[in-house]
Amino acid sequence: MALEIDLSGRVALVTGGSRGLGRADALALARAGADVAIADIQLESDSGEDAADYGPLAEAALAQGHVHAEETAREIVALGRRAVALKCDVTDRGQVDATVARVVDLFGAVDIIVNNAGTLDHFARFPEQTAGLWERDLRVNLTGAFNCAQAVWAGMHERGWGRIVNMASVVGTLGGFGQASYATTKAGLLGLTKTLALEGARHGITANAVVAGVIGTEAFQFIDRAMRDRMERRTAFRRAGEPEDVANAIAFLCSDLAGYITGAEINVSGGIELFVF
Repeated sequence: MALEIDLSGRVALVTGGSRGLGRADALALARAGADVAIADIQLESDSGEDAADYGPLAEAALAQGHVHAEETAREIVALGRRAVALKCDVTDRGQVDATVARVVDLFGAVDIIVNNAGTLDHFARFPEQTAGLWERDLRVNLTGAFNCAQAVWAGMHERGWGRIVNMASVVGTLGGFGQASYATTKAGLLGLTKTLALEGARHGITANAVVAGVIGTEAFQFIDRAMRDRMERRTAFRRAGEPEDVANAIAFLCSDLAGYITGAEINVSGGIELFVF
């Protein structure tokens, strides 16, 4: 008998949901039956004047039309689910609390949080890493997940059910040349995940981390072709994964089928962590 991932009646909040992995996550959760709130620093209806404040990737995404938060919400509504796109900077605890309150007001709860929002544009060897970008990456990638998880924790505790999924990376488990800040924040997420798993288990809350590898998102396409080829050859499959590969794993972790899985690091990496030659 086939078992189906069924999230009917659940409400999910996905951060960084305007494109890439976040967009795929939101759609996968909706297809499984969840209502979905998409939070992002960029919405199509914005003027875009603040894109430069969020770094070159945000600017490039806006310039090339890779901002799809409101479009994704419309696609989810077309599936028969409820959805909303909300502007939110995860480093601002006030905005996070207001976003969670808005989702609860609209949909009644936040049962699932996918902490996907992150930065990936601080490339420099360690002596050249800047203190400003180091601090920014800590605020977005690590403190942002802390803010969001803490904002939904009380409601999950009260209802006796919750799913927290943190988006980690093989850079956090293997290290990343020229990516000291990114690697540090992604490794930190693993410690946060395990602690949330320990503290949440007796209250029906699971916390898991998805350790993503080379995934063919819009951001991956910004990388030099020769470097992309080199990264793909490093995987056992000799190719990049698809955003849906990550999203499917997340949908499973958010379902009752994964109710006895917590504190796990789930590699969705094409075997890049293996001894590939």
